[in-house]
Amino acid sequence: MFHLSPALQQATPLEVSRAKGCEVFDQNGDAYLDMTSGIGVTATGHCHPRVVAAAQAQLGQMMHGQYGIFRHDKLQPLMDRLGRTMPRGLDAFFFANSGAEAVEAAVRLARNHTNRQNVIVFQNGFHGRTLGSAALTTSGARFRSARSGALPPGVVIAPFPHPYRYGWDQETADAFCLSELDHILATVTSPEDTAAILVEPVQGEAGYMPGSTAFFSGLRERASRHGIVLIADEVQCGAARTGRFWACEHFGLEPDILVFAKGIASGLPLSGIAARSEIMASALPGSQGGTYSANVVACAAAIATLDVIEEEGLVTRAAEMGRRLRTGLEAAGQRYQAIGEVRGLGLMQATEFSGRDRAPAPELAQAVRAAALKRNMILLTCGPYGHIIRMIPPLVITEGEIDRAILIWDECLADVLN
Repeated sequence: MFHLSPALQQATPLEVSRAKGCEVFDQNGDAYLDMTSGIGVTATGHCHPRVVAAAQAQLGQMMHGQYGIFRHDKLQPLMDRLGRTMPRGLDAFFFANSGAEAVEAAVRLARNHTNRQNVIVFQNGFHGRTLGSAALTTSGARFRSARSGALPPGVVIAPFPHPYRYGWDQETADAFCLSELDHILATVTSPEDTAAILVEPVQGEAGYMPGSTAFFSGLRERASRHGIVLIADEVQCGAARTGRFWACEHFGLEPDILVFAKGIASGLPLSGIAARSEIMASALPGSQGGTYSANVVACAAAIATLDVIEEEGLVTRAAEMGRRLRTGLEAAGQRYQAIGEVRGLGLMQATEFSGRDRAPAPELAQAVRAAALKRNMILLTCGPYGHIIRMIPPLVITEGEIDRAILIWDECLADVLN
Protein backbone atom coordinates (compact mmCIF):
# COMPACT_ATOMS: atom_id res chain seq x y z
CA MET A 1 0.00 0.00 0.00
CA PHE A 2 1.28 3.45 -0.88
CA HIS A 3 1.62 5.94 1.96
CA LEU A 4 2.82 9.40 2.85
CA SER A 5 6.23 10.09 4.31
CA PRO A 6 6.19 9.34 8.05
CA ALA A 7 7.84 12.74 8.57
CA LEU A 8 4.50 14.33 7.64
CA GLN A 9 2.76 13.97 10.97
CA GLN A 10 -0.83 15.18 11.03
CA ALA A 11 -2.11 16.91 14.16
CA THR A 12 -5.32 14.85 13.95
CA PRO A 13 -6.34 11.50 12.42
CA LEU A 14 -9.16 13.21 10.51
CA GLU A 15 -9.72 12.62 6.82
CA VAL A 16 -11.67 15.64 5.63
CA SER A 17 -13.84 15.72 2.52
CA ARG A 18 -15.09 19.32 2.48
CA ALA A 19 -14.95 22.59 4.39
CA LYS A 20 -17.03 25.73 4.70
CA GLY A 21 -16.48 28.88 6.73
CA CYS A 22 -15.05 27.89 10.10
CA GLU A 23 -15.92 24.20 9.84
CA VAL A 24 -14.45 21.13 8.17
CA PHE A 25 -16.37 17.92 7.58
CA ASP A 26 -15.08 14.38 7.74
CA GLN A 27 -16.16 11.57 5.45
CA ASN A 28 -19.08 10.78 7.74
CA GLY A 29 -20.34 14.33 7.41
CA ASP A 30 -19.46 15.25 11.00
CA ALA A 31 -18.57 18.94 11.45
CA TYR A 32 -15.48 20.14 13.34
CA LEU A 33 -14.86 23.71 14.45
CA ASP A 34 -11.54 24.63 12.86
CA MET A 35 -9.53 26.86 15.18
CA THR A 36 -6.43 26.48 12.99
CA SER A 37 -7.50 27.76 9.55
CA GLY A 38 -4.69 25.70 8.06
CA ILE A 39 -2.15 27.51 10.29
CA GLY A 40 -3.56 30.90 9.41
CA VAL A 41 -4.13 30.28 5.70
CA THR A 42 -7.90 30.30 5.21
CA ALA A 43 -8.20 33.89 6.38
CA THR A 44 -11.61 34.47 4.81
CA GLY A 45 -12.85 31.07 5.92
CA HIS A 46 -12.95 27.84 3.99
CA CYS A 47 -14.33 28.32 0.47
CA HIS A 48 -15.47 31.91 0.78
CA PRO A 49 -17.90 32.28 -2.15
CA ARG A 50 -16.24 35.41 -3.54
CA VAL A 51 -12.78 33.87 -3.46
CA VAL A 52 -14.10 30.65 -5.02
CA ALA A 53 -15.86 32.61 -7.76
CA ALA A 54 -12.72 34.60 -8.56
CA ALA A 55 -10.59 31.45 -8.79
CA GLN A 56 -13.19 29.62 -10.89
CA ALA A 57 -13.52 32.54 -13.30
CA GLN A 58 -9.76 32.73 -13.70
CA LEU A 59 -9.46 28.98 -14.30
CA GLY A 60 -11.66 29.42 -17.36
CA GLN A 61 -9.42 32.18 -18.72
CA MET A 62 -5.87 31.08 -17.94
CA MET A 63 -4.41 28.73 -15.33
CA HIS A 64 -0.70 29.49 -15.61
CA GLY A 65 0.82 32.78 -16.68
CA GLN A 66 4.56 32.54 -16.08
CA TYR A 67 5.50 36.04 -15.03
CA GLY A 68 9.10 35.57 -16.08
CA ILE A 69 7.79 35.36 -19.65
CA PHE A 70 4.92 37.88 -19.69
CA ARG A 71 2.84 39.86 -17.22
CA HIS A 72 -0.60 38.38 -16.78
CA ASP A 73 -3.50 40.75 -16.25
CA LYS A 74 -3.95 40.06 -12.54
CA LEU A 75 -0.44 41.11 -11.57
CA GLN A 76 -0.76 44.90 -11.64
CA PRO A 77 -4.23 44.93 -10.01
CA LEU A 78 -2.85 42.77 -7.21
CA MET A 79 0.14 45.07 -6.66
CA ASP A 80 -2.13 48.13 -6.69
CA ARG A 81 -4.53 46.50 -4.25
CA LEU A 82 -1.85 45.10 -1.95
CA GLY A 83 0.24 48.24 -2.07
CA ARG A 84 -2.51 50.26 -0.42
CA THR A 85 -2.12 48.15 2.73
CA MET A 86 1.66 48.32 3.01
CA PRO A 87 3.72 50.22 5.57
CA ARG A 88 5.14 53.49 4.30
CA GLY A 89 7.79 53.24 1.61
CA LEU A 90 7.24 49.62 0.55
CA ASP A 91 6.35 50.00 -3.12
CA ALA A 92 8.13 47.20 -5.03
CA PHE A 93 7.04 43.56 -5.07
CA PHE A 94 8.37 40.10 -5.77
CA PHE A 95 6.00 37.12 -5.65
CA ALA A 96 6.70 33.48 -4.84
CA ASN A 97 4.72 30.45 -3.62
CA SER A 98 5.57 29.76 0.03
CA GLY A 99 6.65 31.67 3.09
CA ALA A 100 10.06 29.99 3.12
CA GLU A 101 10.71 31.04 -0.48
CA ALA A 102 9.75 34.61 0.29
CA VAL A 103 11.95 34.70 3.39
CA GLU A 104 14.93 33.47 1.40
CA ALA A 105 14.19 36.02 -1.31
CA ALA A 106 14.18 38.79 1.32
CA VAL A 107 17.51 37.66 2.76
CA ARG A 108 19.11 37.35 -0.66
CA LEU A 109 17.87 40.82 -1.59
CA ALA A 110 19.30 42.29 1.62
CA ARG A 111 22.65 40.71 0.85
CA ASN A 112 22.55 42.02 -2.72
CA HIS A 113 21.71 45.50 -1.48
CA THR A 114 24.36 45.72 1.25
CA ASN A 115 27.09 43.49 -0.20
CA ARG A 116 27.23 41.94 3.26
CA GLN A 117 26.75 38.34 4.37
CA ASN A 118 25.44 37.97 7.91
CA VAL A 119 21.82 37.93 9.07
CA ILE A 120 20.70 38.42 12.67
CA VAL A 121 17.66 36.35 13.69
CA PHE A 122 16.04 35.82 17.07
CA GLN A 123 15.61 32.93 19.47
CA ASN A 124 12.33 31.06 18.97
CA GLY A 125 11.81 32.50 15.49
CA PHE A 126 10.37 30.41 12.67
CA HIS A 127 11.09 31.24 9.04
CA GLY A 128 10.69 27.95 7.16
CA ARG A 129 11.92 24.40 6.64
CA THR A 130 13.98 24.63 3.46
CA LEU A 131 17.71 24.32 4.00
CA GLY A 132 18.22 28.08 3.75
CA SER A 133 15.25 29.10 5.87
CA ALA A 134 15.97 26.35 8.42
CA ALA A 135 19.28 28.08 9.11
CA LEU A 136 17.23 31.14 10.07
CA THR A 137 14.80 29.15 12.25
CA THR A 138 15.37 28.68 15.98
CA SER A 139 11.93 27.67 17.28
CA GLY A 140 12.84 23.98 17.55
CA ALA A 141 15.99 21.91 17.25
CA ARG A 142 14.16 19.48 14.95
CA PHE A 143 14.20 22.09 12.18
CA ARG A 144 17.99 22.40 12.42
CA SER A 145 18.99 18.75 12.84
CA ALA A 146 22.62 18.08 11.93
CA ARG A 147 21.50 14.84 10.30
CA SER A 148 20.15 16.96 7.43
CA GLY A 149 23.62 18.31 6.76
CA ALA A 150 25.37 21.58 7.46
CA LEU A 151 23.15 24.63 7.38
CA PRO A 152 24.16 27.70 5.34
CA PRO A 153 26.52 30.03 7.23
CA GLY A 154 26.17 33.68 8.10
CA VAL A 155 23.32 33.44 10.63
CA VAL A 156 23.68 34.99 14.09
CA ILE A 157 21.08 34.40 16.82
CA ALA A 158 20.00 37.11 19.27
CA PRO A 159 17.53 36.94 22.19
CA PHE A 160 13.89 37.98 21.74
CA PRO A 161 12.10 39.80 24.59
CA HIS A 162 9.91 37.06 26.05
CA PRO A 163 8.90 38.33 29.53
CA TYR A 164 7.20 35.14 30.71
CA ARG A 165 10.16 32.95 29.80
CA TYR A 166 12.64 35.25 31.52
CA GLY A 167 10.39 35.96 34.47
CA TRP A 168 10.74 39.72 33.89
CA ASP A 169 8.49 42.59 32.95
CA GLN A 170 8.42 43.79 29.33
CA GLU A 171 10.65 46.80 29.94
CA THR A 172 13.38 44.70 31.54
CA ALA A 173 13.21 42.09 28.77
CA ASP A 174 13.41 44.79 26.08
CA ALA A 175 16.43 46.44 27.67
CA PHE A 176 18.25 43.14 28.09
CA CYS A 177 17.65 42.02 24.50
CA LEU A 178 18.72 45.33 22.98
CA SER A 179 21.83 45.33 25.15
CA GLU A 180 22.64 41.80 24.01
CA LEU A 181 22.10 42.83 20.39
CA ASP A 182 24.64 45.62 20.81
CA HIS A 183 27.04 43.11 22.35
CA ILE A 184 26.51 40.77 19.40
CA LEU A 185 27.27 43.61 16.97
CA ALA A 186 30.48 44.23 18.89
CA THR A 187 31.60 40.62 19.34
CA VAL A 188 30.03 38.31 16.72
CA THR A 189 29.00 40.19 13.59
CA SER A 190 30.11 43.76 13.08
CA PRO A 191 27.64 46.15 11.45
CA GLU A 192 29.90 46.23 8.39
CA ASP A 193 29.34 42.47 7.99
CA THR A 194 25.60 42.47 8.77
CA ALA A 195 23.17 42.54 5.88
CA ALA A 196 19.85 42.15 7.66
CA ILE A 197 17.92 41.85 10.89
CA LEU A 198 15.05 39.37 10.37
CA VAL A 199 12.24 39.35 12.91
CA GLU A 200 8.62 38.27 13.36
CA PRO A 201 6.49 41.08 14.87
CA VAL A 202 4.59 38.28 16.58
CA GLN A 203 6.57 35.06 16.87
CA GLY A 204 4.45 32.21 15.56
CA GLU A 205 5.85 28.78 16.36
CA ALA A 206 7.26 30.16 19.60
CA GLY A 207 3.72 30.51 20.92
CA TYR A 208 2.30 33.80 19.63
CA MET A 209 4.75 36.04 21.44
CA PRO A 210 4.41 39.71 20.39
CA GLY A 211 7.37 42.01 20.46
CA SER A 212 7.03 45.53 21.81
CA THR A 213 7.16 49.11 20.59
CA ALA A 214 10.37 49.78 22.51
CA PHE A 215 12.11 46.67 21.19
CA PHE A 216 11.19 47.26 17.57
CA SER A 217 12.07 50.93 17.86
CA GLY A 218 15.49 49.81 19.03
CA LEU A 219 15.86 47.47 16.07
CA ARG A 220 14.81 50.21 13.65
CA GLU A 221 17.28 52.71 15.13
CA ARG A 222 20.20 50.29 14.95
CA ALA A 223 19.32 49.12 11.43
CA SER A 224 19.10 52.70 10.16
CA ARG A 225 22.31 53.76 11.93
CA HIS A 226 24.34 50.89 10.51
CA GLY A 227 22.78 50.54 7.05
CA ILE A 228 21.30 47.14 7.93
CA VAL A 229 18.13 46.01 6.16
CA LEU A 230 15.27 45.40 8.61
CA ILE A 231 13.01 42.55 7.48
CA ALA A 232 9.61 41.87 9.05
CA ASP A 233 8.41 38.28 8.60
CA GLU A 234 4.60 38.59 8.57
CA VAL A 235 3.95 35.20 7.00
CA GLN A 236 1.72 34.09 9.90
CA CYS A 237 0.84 37.35 11.65
CA GLY A 238 0.00 39.42 8.57
CA ALA A 239 -3.10 39.92 6.38
CA ALA A 240 -5.43 41.27 9.11
CA ARG A 241 -4.71 38.42 11.51
CA THR A 242 -3.81 40.56 14.55
CA GLY A 243 -6.51 43.21 14.23
CA ARG A 244 -4.31 45.45 12.09
CA PHE A 245 -3.59 44.62 8.47
CA TRP A 246 0.08 44.13 9.30
CA ALA A 247 1.26 43.32 12.81
CA CYS A 248 4.00 45.95 12.37
CA GLU A 249 1.32 48.59 12.78
CA HIS A 250 0.77 47.70 16.43
CA PHE A 251 4.32 48.83 17.19
CA GLY A 252 4.90 51.68 14.73
CA LEU A 253 7.50 49.50 13.01
CA GLU A 254 8.45 50.49 9.46
CA PRO A 255 10.54 47.67 7.93
CA ASP A 256 12.65 47.89 4.80
CA ILE A 257 11.24 44.58 3.54
CA LEU A 258 8.00 42.86 4.57
CA VAL A 259 7.42 39.15 3.92
CA PHE A 260 3.87 37.85 3.41
CA ALA A 261 2.19 34.52 2.58
CA LYS A 262 -0.41 32.23 4.22
CA GLY A 263 -3.71 34.16 4.46
CA ILE A 264 -3.04 36.49 1.56
CA ALA A 265 -4.85 34.24 -0.97
CA SER A 266 -7.22 32.32 1.33
CA GLY A 267 -5.64 28.94 0.69
CA LEU A 268 -4.04 29.18 -2.73
CA PRO A 269 -0.22 29.18 -2.75
CA LEU A 270 1.02 32.75 -2.96
CA SER A 271 3.73 34.60 -1.07
CA GLY A 272 5.98 37.54 -1.65
CA ILE A 273 8.02 40.42 -0.39
CA ALA A 274 7.38 44.14 -0.48
CA ALA A 275 10.48 46.34 -0.36
CA ARG A 276 11.61 49.88 -0.80
CA SER A 277 12.28 50.56 -4.49
CA GLU A 278 15.94 51.36 -3.98
CA ILE A 279 16.43 48.04 -2.20
CA MET A 280 14.50 45.99 -4.77
CA ALA A 281 16.58 47.62 -7.52
CA SER A 282 19.64 45.96 -5.97
CA ALA A 283 18.44 42.43 -6.83
CA LEU A 284 21.03 40.72 -9.01
CA PRO A 285 19.94 39.28 -12.38
CA GLY A 286 18.63 35.74 -11.92
CA SER A 287 18.27 36.10 -8.15
CA GLN A 288 14.45 36.26 -8.29
CA GLY A 289 12.02 33.99 -10.10
CA GLY A 290 10.18 30.69 -9.94
CA THR A 291 8.09 28.56 -12.27
CA TYR A 292 4.83 28.99 -10.36
CA SER A 293 5.55 32.37 -8.77
CA ALA A 294 2.60 34.78 -8.97
CA ASN A 295 0.36 32.06 -10.39
CA VAL A 296 -2.55 33.83 -12.05
CA VAL A 297 -5.26 31.81 -10.24
CA ALA A 298 -3.61 32.50 -6.88
CA CYS A 299 -3.37 36.20 -7.78
CA ALA A 300 -7.06 36.30 -8.64
CA ALA A 301 -7.84 34.67 -5.28
CA ALA A 302 -5.60 37.17 -3.52
CA ILE A 303 -7.40 40.14 -5.08
CA ALA A 304 -10.73 38.67 -3.98
CA THR A 305 -9.31 38.01 -0.51
CA LEU A 306 -8.21 41.63 -0.15
CA ASP A 307 -11.63 42.79 -1.30
CA VAL A 308 -13.37 40.54 1.23
CA ILE A 309 -11.09 41.72 4.06
CA GLU A 310 -11.89 45.34 3.25
CA GLU A 311 -15.58 45.11 2.41
CA GLU A 312 -16.48 42.74 5.26
CA GLY A 313 -14.42 44.71 7.77
CA LEU A 314 -12.28 41.74 8.74
CA VAL A 315 -9.46 43.83 10.22
CA THR A 316 -11.88 45.30 12.75
CA ARG A 317 -13.58 41.94 13.14
CA ALA A 318 -10.28 40.24 13.97
CA ALA A 319 -9.69 42.81 16.70
CA GLU A 320 -13.20 42.46 18.13
CA MET A 321 -13.40 38.67 17.95
CA GLY A 322 -9.84 38.47 19.23
CA ARG A 323 -10.85 40.41 22.34
CA ARG A 324 -13.82 38.10 22.83
CA LEU A 325 -11.63 35.03 22.48
CA ARG A 326 -8.92 36.48 24.74
CA THR A 327 -11.47 37.30 27.45
CA GLY A 328 -12.69 33.70 27.48
CA LEU A 329 -9.19 32.25 27.50
CA GLU A 330 -8.03 34.54 30.30
CA ALA A 331 -11.08 33.75 32.41
CA ALA A 332 -10.32 30.05 32.04
CA GLY A 333 -6.63 30.60 32.71
CA GLN A 334 -7.31 32.24 36.06
CA ARG A 335 -8.93 29.06 37.31
CA TYR A 336 -5.93 26.78 36.75
CA GLN A 337 -2.41 27.04 38.08
CA ALA A 338 -1.13 24.98 35.15
CA ILE A 339 -1.96 27.79 32.72
CA GLY A 340 1.08 30.02 32.87
CA GLU A 341 0.12 32.72 30.39
CA VAL A 342 -2.43 33.69 27.75
CA ARG A 343 -1.05 36.00 25.06
CA GLY A 344 -1.33 37.11 21.46
CA LEU A 345 -2.91 39.79 19.29
CA GLY A 346 -6.29 39.71 17.55
CA LEU A 347 -7.28 36.28 16.29
CA MET A 348 -3.84 34.92 17.11
CA GLN A 349 -4.06 33.70 20.71
CA ALA A 350 -2.03 31.18 22.67
CA THR A 351 -2.22 29.47 26.05
CA GLU A 352 1.00 28.23 27.65
CA PHE A 353 0.86 25.22 29.97
CA SER A 354 3.49 24.98 32.68
CA GLY A 355 4.33 23.07 35.79
CA ARG A 356 6.40 23.87 38.83
CA ASP A 357 8.87 26.75 38.37
CA ARG A 358 7.31 27.49 34.97
CA ALA A 359 8.61 24.25 33.51
CA PRO A 360 6.91 23.50 30.15
CA ALA A 361 4.09 20.96 30.43
CA PRO A 362 3.59 19.47 26.95
CA GLU A 363 1.65 16.50 28.31
CA LEU A 364 -1.09 18.87 29.47
CA ALA A 365 -1.28 20.71 26.16
CA GLN A 366 -1.47 17.42 24.25
CA ALA A 367 -4.20 16.11 26.54
CA VAL A 368 -6.28 19.26 26.12
CA ARG A 369 -5.88 19.16 22.37
CA ALA A 370 -7.02 15.51 22.31
CA ALA A 371 -10.00 16.31 24.52
CA ALA A 372 -11.01 19.12 22.16
CA LEU A 373 -10.91 16.83 19.14
CA LYS A 374 -13.31 14.45 20.90
CA ARG A 375 -15.65 17.44 21.17
CA ASN A 376 -15.24 18.25 17.46
CA MET A 377 -12.86 21.20 17.78
CA ILE A 378 -9.45 21.22 16.08
CA LEU A 379 -6.52 22.85 17.89
CA LEU A 380 -2.78 23.01 17.30
CA THR A 381 0.14 22.96 19.70
CA CYS A 382 3.36 24.90 19.26
CA GLY A 383 6.39 26.02 21.23
CA PRO A 384 9.77 24.29 21.45
CA TYR A 385 8.33 21.70 23.85
CA GLY A 386 4.86 21.42 22.32
CA HIS A 387 3.48 22.95 25.52
CA ILE A 388 1.46 25.80 24.01
CA ILE A 389 -1.96 25.61 22.35
CA ARG A 390 -2.64 28.24 19.71
CA MET A 391 -5.95 29.40 18.35
CA ILE A 392 -5.89 30.99 14.90
CA PRO A 393 -9.41 30.67 13.47
CA PRO A 394 -10.64 32.21 10.21
CA LEU A 395 -11.20 35.95 10.37
CA VAL A 396 -14.89 35.41 9.58
CA ILE A 397 -15.53 33.54 12.83
CA THR A 398 -18.77 34.61 14.50
CA GLU A 399 -19.52 35.51 18.10
CA GLY A 400 -21.46 32.27 18.41
CA GLU A 401 -18.50 30.25 17.16
CA ILE A 402 -16.16 32.03 19.57
CA ASP A 403 -18.51 31.25 22.44
CA ARG A 404 -18.77 27.64 21.29
CA ALA A 405 -14.98 27.37 21.23
CA ILE A 406 -14.68 28.78 24.75
CA LEU A 407 -17.35 26.41 26.04
CA ILE A 408 -15.48 23.41 24.60
CA TRP A 409 -12.20 24.83 25.94
CA ASP A 410 -13.65 25.10 29.45
CA GLU A 411 -14.89 21.51 29.31
CA CYS A 412 -11.50 20.25 28.12
CA LEU A 413 -9.59 22.08 30.84
CA ALA A 414 -11.96 20.69 33.47
CA ASP A 415 -11.38 17.16 32.15
CA VAL A 416 -7.60 17.44 32.06
CA LEU A 417 -6.67 19.83 34.88
CA ASN A 418 -9.19 19.05 37.64
